[in-house]
Amino acid sequence: PEAGGAAAMLAKPLTLSAPGKAILHGEHAVVHGKAALAVALNLRTFLQIRPSNNGKVLICLPNIGTSLNWETARLRTLLTAFSAGLDESKSPSPEQMDALKEFAGITTGLPAPESLAILAFLYLYLSISANYGQIPSVEIVVWSELPTGAGLGSSAAYSVCLAAALLTACGAIGCPLEEEKSVARWPEEELDLINRWAFRGEQVIHGKPSGVDNSVATWGGVLRFQSGKITLLKRVPTPRILLTNTKVSRSTKILVAGVKDKIRKFPAIMNPVLASIDAISHECERVLEAMAESPSQEHYPVLEELFDINQHHLNVIGVGHSSLDSVCRVTATHGLHSKLTGAGGGGCAITLLRPDTDPLMVESARRDLSACGFECLETSIGAPGICLHSLSSLKAEVLHVFNEFKMTWTPTLPCLPAPASSELLNSSPEWPPIVPNTRQSSADVASLKYFAPFSYGCGSVVN
Repeated sequence: PEAGGAAAMLAKPLTLSAPGKAILHGEHAVVHGKAALAVALNLRTFLQIRPSNNGKVLICLPNIGTSLNWETARLRTLLTAFSAGLDESKSPSPEQMDALKEFAGITTGLPAPESLAILAFLYLYLSISANYGQIPSVEIVVWSELPTGAGLGSSAAYSVCLAAALLTACGAIGCPLEEEKSVARWPEEELDLINRWAFRGEQVIHGKPSGVDNSVATWGGVLRFQSGKITLLKRVPTPRILLTNTKVSRSTKILVAGVKDKIRKFPAIMNPVLASIDAISHECERVLEAMAESPSQEHYPVLEELFDINQHHLNVIGVGHSSLDSVCRVTATHGLHSKLTGAGGGGCAITLLRPDTDPLMVESARRDLSACGFECLETSIGAPGICLHSLSSLKAEVLHVFNEFKMTWTPTLPCLPAPASSELLNSSPEWPPIVPNTRQSSADVASLKYFAPFSYGCGSVVN
């Protein structure tokens, strides 16, 4: 039977979002029992769930050109087949994954990213339905600002959005957004439930995730992670950063193995480096808490120096790359301080921006980084976790995507395809003019800068 509260919960569309994540300090050292600081990025994944009366469940992922729908009766049959094992306390079993792959028509072998997204959705839909009552006929669209394949927690933001939307749809958690509010968050016990279910979605996508990414997407702010324990910092500032994607692919597994090998060969040399990285994480935590208590420019030189020291350490342990050296060199010519974030060996770097940094200097740095072939975004850290939005609180480009698919969605129409990768890299950073609640052409949507809703990686805290 359908959940009693579901119809009431979905009397109108609900819109929510969750942030991506970056590692501020502690990459690789965290694998060896040291502390790492993970921060929520103010680059977000947005989801809208809408009630439907067509007896179908539809999910649309415009970033990757994927749109699928199933009749609720078919999903109910699948639910009956193995609902006994669908529990938040249990990891997805190989048998369940095989059943979902067969149901979704996914062939054997390593699933493509879009297949993993669909499997995570089906698992969460069925699991939450099994525990709280069948979710009614709904339409879901998910769109993300997060760069793909860069270790920025985009799969976790996707899983957290799905878990929150589905739990709200079936009445398992409340809908805290009141008429006069533009943004609202769930109470702590409901956020904890969202986080637990999102972790199951991450297991579908990554196999053995650390749990850090979904925790950041749920709680936001800054988290300390050490020896499997996750601690939320109570008060955090929200400094601005440049996030630079070198677009150099790398293998987290190979990089982690390389660090381990260096430690085995040179323990007396490498262990002090790891201890120093650990001390940097703790010192940075102290500074961030002091900034939250008493905002002052005097904290920024300390943060900048910690960036510089840690970047040198990361080069010492063997996870640097010439592209990351270029980011550090280019930003240094503008008086800015940078370090890699995540696994290293390419991927992304973060650059700290002081509140009084000249905007012209930032723009000049961005131009120079773009000239190197990198993609550069200005954002902030310490962003809020999963939250509900009123439509009036959404940015124009997010409204545009949701409005476009509201007008074009039918079960027989595919979603607009995402541009090819070359189009993504060379597309104009300017958004087309947007008038909310009016139809725009498919060409306008295709001109948007598309990012995949999740990145395909190992899900480790170091990536």
